[in-house]
Formats: sequence, C-alpha cells, structure tokens
Amino acid sequence: MAERSTAAVDVADNSGEQPLTAQADQSTADGVAKNRERDTDSDEAQENAGADGSGKISPPELHSGHKLARRYRLEECVTRLDGFSSWRAVDEKLRRAVGVHILPADHSRARSVLAAARSSALLGDPRFVQVLDAVEENDVVYVVHEWLPDATELTALLAAGPLEVYDAYQMVSQVSAAMAAAHREGLAHLRLNPNAVLRTSTGQWRIRGLAVNAALRGASSDTPQRTDTESIGALLYAALTQRWPYESDAYGMSGLPKDIGLIPPDQVRAGVHRGLSELAMRALANDGATASRHESPCTTPEELVKAIGEMPRIRPPEPAFTTPPDYQRTTYQQGTYGRPAPHPGVTQQAPVPPPPLQSRTGKALKWAVSALLIAALGLGSWQLADALMEQGGKADETNKTQTTDGDDKSPKRPVSKPIGIQDAQDFDPFGSDGSEKPGDVGKVYDNAPDTYWQTDYYLSSDFGRLKSGVGVILDLGKVQQVGKVTVTFVGDTSVELRAASGDTQPTSFDGFSKLAEGSGSTVTLKPQKSVESRYLLVWLTELPQTSDGNFRGRVVDVKVSS
Repeated sequence: MAERSTAAVDVADNSGEQPLTAQADQSTADGVAKNRERDTDSDEAQENAGADGSGKISPPELHSGHKLARRYRLEECVTRLDGFSSWRAVDEKLRRAVGVHILPADHSRARSVLAAARSSALLGDPRFVQVLDAVEENDVVYVVHEWLPDATELTALLAAGPLEVYDAYQMVSQVSAAMAAAHREGLAHLRLNPNAVLRTSTGQWRIRGLAVNAALRGASSDTPQRTDTESIGALLYAALTQRWPYESDAYGMSGLPKDIGLIPPDQVRAGVHRGLSELAMRALANDGATASRHESPCTTPEELVKAIGEMPRIRPPEPAFTTPPDYQRTTYQQGTYGRPAPHPGVTQQAPVPPPPLQSRTGKALKWAVSALLIAALGLGSWQLADALMEQGGKADETNKTQTTDGDDKSPKRPVSKPIGIQDAQDFDPFGSDGSEKPGDVGKVYDNAPDTYWQTDYYLSSDFGRLKSGVGVILDLGKVQQVGKVTVTFVGDTSVELRAASGDTQPTSFDGFSKLAEGSGSTVTLKPQKSVESRYLLVWLTELPQTSDGNFRGRVVDVKVSS
C-alpha cells in the first residue's frame, strides 16, 4: 500500500511549529459545555507557541469582564496560543453565551481570519457552528461564533468507546454532506478532526471552525477537497475502532501498530460494519491505494456522499424494552390475609355469609327501594303509552309526507380526499438573493417526520425586520379544488395560506391571494369559500425561537386535501 497522507490528522502551521499529525488535543472553544476549547495542539506546543514566527506577536491584554463593542462580555479564556486567544463570552444584548477568537490587528493572519470568518458567515448552513460577527476595532480583530452548551465533542464520545454502527453512519453521512455543501461554495475546513465535530442533544452533528480554524493557524493545502475527504475518513475510522489511523497517538486514542501500514477497521476490531469499514478505507486512500475490494478511492466530499448513497441504508436499532418482573401474588390477594395458613389434612370450613338486614333501619331501607322501583315502572309505562298514541295519530300525515317527498334527495357533501404535491420550491421575494434553503424544500412533502425545510436564522421573530415573510410554493400538478391545508412545524409558527388563480405560477407576491391564516406547531388552514388552484403558497409570517437564541422557521410536513 502506498505511503499515506497525514492531512486528516492536521495541517502544520506556517509559523515553524512541528506538524500536528499525532498530538492529542488539549484546548478548543467553539462552544461545548464542560469541554475546554481544543484546536489540535498539546500542552507542550501551547507553552512553546511563541518561540518563533507569528508566535512573537503577543495577544491583547484582556481579562474576564472586558467588553467588546459594549456588548460581548468576556467570561473565561479557554485558549491562549500562537498570538491569539479564545474566550467564552456573553452577548449581553441577546442574553446568550457565545465564543470569541481575539488577535491583534497587526497579527500576520488577522486579514485572512477576517476574510475566512466573513465567508463562513455567508454560508449560513445550520450544520456548521455559525459565525455571528467578525470585526476589527481598537487595534483588535475578533470573531464571534455560536456556543453550543448541549453539544459533545466526538473526542469525548470516543473516550467511552467506539460509536454504535448507526451513530457512525449518521456522523459520516451528515459531515460528508455538510462539507460537500461547503466546498460547492468554495470553503474548506483543513483542520477537520474529532475536536471539530460535535453531536447535539437531538442527535444532529455540527462542524465548527469552518475556514476560521485554518486561518487562525495559517493552515493551507493545494488539494483542499482531498484534505477534508481524508479527514472525514479518519473520523469514521476512529468512530469504528477507537483507534487513530496513523502510527502516532492522537486525540486521546492509540495509533496503529508501527510498520504494518493502514489496515481496514474490520481487521482492527471485531464486529465492525463491513460497508463502513470499506468506506473509511476509500476516503483514506491516496497515491493509488484503494480499499480492500479495490473500489475507486473517494477524493472529494461529493464523491463520499455518492458512495454513502450507494450503500444499503443502516437503520436505527430497535428500542429495547425491559421485561417486567414476574407477577408476585401477595398473601392478601390469595384471600388469607389475617387468617392462619391451613394445616394439611384439616378440612377448612366455608365462611358463613353475614345475615341479611334485620334491624328496623334495614327494613325501612328495603321498603324505600321497593317504592322507588314501583314508581319508576309506572312512569316508564305511562311515557311508553303516550309515545304510542302520538305515533298513531301522525301515521297518516307521515305516509303523505313520504309519498310526496320520497323522490327528494338531500345533496351529499363531497368526500375530502388527499391531493398529492407534485413539486415545491422556496419563495423569498423580499430577500437579498431571492432564495431560502432551496436544497431542502422537497422535505416539506416527503412524509418523513424527522426531516424538515428550514429558513435562515434571524435575530427576531419578524425576520429581523428585514422582510415580511418567506415561504414555499406547492405545485399540485393541475388546477384542483382545495378544501384545507395542514402544516406541521417545529415550534409555534404563524403562517398564511395563499393561492394563485389559474394554471400559471406567479412570479411576485401579489400574484397570490390570502385564503386563511393561523399559528401553532400544527396548523390547519381552511379557506372560507371554495377555491380552485394549482399553485399554493405557505407563507411564514412569524418565526419561533430556537435553542441557540436565534429565530428560524422549520416546516416538517404539508398535507393538502380537497
């Protein structure tokens, strides 16, 4: 097997430090609760970071309680390395935790860090930890990013052992798809390692430090797609085996034995999924090396996504239900409570029932019950006779009515039937670029409860006062009668139902007429009068707040019926 690249481990600084291919991480800061911020450098490297190159530039003298832009209050320094520092801070304006990278404005990498942060912020992909602000102010450059208190680093997850097959499959699928989207926009990570991959409490995987971490450390690559693809292969290899796929130890994991080369994960650990094992080898392969069955290597995240799509889908494990303990009968339930246990050979006498009520009170009660029964029978007989007499008196009139009106049939209401959605597209007529997450809009009618189309994030429920709303246009295939539309959201969302007249899709918002409106997590929108249309507009007017403090609309499912 050809010599392996170490790009997946890390890219060495341009500042003259040692390559970081096999050093365990000791610090990061993109917002993981109880996890210090790590960026693939050991304690020794941190202590010696200022020895040469850009390390000669000392970071600004800041302290806890210092405020940037009269808004971001620094709380705790989690990294001080190579001329920059990283902090956990509080955004006092929005009352939420954030992370901040700070470096002097005259730092050799200040310009590249600002450019990388602004490019990453424009991507707006929720699979990445979002850059919230990038500013040069008072001889200081700082980058503000999300802080995810409910997320856990892959490093911490692997410290407890390899991931389950389904978890490893979800990790490589989501990370590959996210990096493919980033590369389509011209963005690379170059420092994709177990500290840069996070799993949230909902099971979603997030990537932090896109472009920014590489800029902070001066990392570069002539083949960025190949570098990130091999990094994903290393992540999958580690997730399956709890071993780092190189000879040196890294990220709290042992490396492979020396002088044996890169062996497949299913030869390192028993029980590894064969398909995922070969996928890791295809991503790690380079210089002509291929997987064990000689499939072509994956050299870009896009090729890796395609290879994952060709695999048989790995389904989540069935929920495990504990068997309830055997039913234990008690002495009371056996009918012997308060009585001695029977002795063998002794005949047990049947208990004597209590005598009937013999007192004066008991006799009076019996007479009262008897009187009530007699009264009830008399009243029932009288009502029955009265009903029969009334029915007999109206018999002739009923017959006449039946003869006259027998042919008059009342109109039947049409039966409501589901209407299939043929196509959907995002609709953002008031946005700056005219589109809003077009790649995921098909998820609004895929009948999958765990997928959704979502908007960009905003700073308030009214779209940050940037526009009046955003929505999805539904194509029913032909003009049909619409009775109701049911929309399911993640979080309480205000929504309007609008429709276009005729068989032509409008190009402007005014081409849709408002039919109904509502608010909630599941909203049923019914027009007040009969409507026939081919194109419907589900128009979001107010967004719910997410766990990260931003506001974002998420449409899980749309059902249309006649």
